[in-house]
Amino acid sequence: MRWQGVSEFVAVAEEGSFTAAADKLELSTAQVSRQISQLESRLGVKLLYRTTRTVTITQEGSVFYQHCRAVLDGLQHAENEVLNLQSKPQGKIKLTATVTYGEQVILPLINQFVHDYPDVEVEAYLTNKRVDIIEEGYDLAIRIGDLKDSTMMARKLSRRSNYVCASSDYINKFGAPHTLSELANHNCLLGTLDYWRFNVGDKEKSIKVSGSLRYNSGFGLAQAALQGIGIVQLPDYYTRTYLDSGQLVPLLEPFRIPEEGIWAVYPQNRFMSPKLRVLIDHFVANIE
Repeated sequence: MRWQGVSEFVAVAEEGSFTAAADKLELSTAQVSRQISQLESRLGVKLLYRTTRTVTITQEGSVFYQHCRAVLDGLQHAENEVLNLQSKPQGKIKLTATVTYGEQVILPLINQFVHDYPDVEVEAYLTNKRVDIIEEGYDLAIRIGDLKDSTMMARKLSRRSNYVCASSDYINKFGAPHTLSELANHNCLLGTLDYWRFNVGDKEKSIKVSGSLRYNSGFGLAQAALQGIGIVQLPDYYTRTYLDSGQLVPLLEPFRIPEEGIWAVYPQNRFMSPKLRVLIDHFVANIE
């Protein structure tokens, strides 16, 4: 209610005519006149003197006009700023990713992104804990595997494979397992879980394993496997280079679980900001 009639009054004060003001605002002359009359009633003052030929602003109207003009200018500036934000990538993005994947893949791409878009500021927090995107104020999370939160939007960036592998030295000394039951006879190097996942008859099955090492570091486990200490199950971004070079040998391939998705997950929002859309596009274009 407080804003009703303000734009109409400013237009009449500037145009000097109800008809011209109505044309400028694309309203009827009667509607402009009615809105200003209601505004004067709310204020309890006369803003305009009307005759059949002229419209003159009162002293009170002149004071009110100066303040209203400043307010409308401020609103226009605010609208322009918002539209500008929507037209090009700028502002802050807060995201999270798992530690190793973030270090090896996501952070290098962010470095390239902020170089190309200097008006964007990125804050990245790497953790293997599953954070609450909404509660902790993240714009984006990089998630691997099955997505459980149906309230989020998601875009697939890539996929990963999990490999069971060991060095040739280990295999030469202890042999290679050919069935899942044979893992009980091997030194299986553990991460944070007590089991490994396999595909058995098109269904996923968890097999409990044990060994002489437990690290919460995939990099550390890969290095232990390279030294012939035991067998590991790790995602391909830990092992790809070593598998390609032959330093590690894949094992139990018939039981390898299907590839898992790597996702950009973000809160539902009807209007995605340009900065977030362009960053996700950048990930999609550059992640294998």
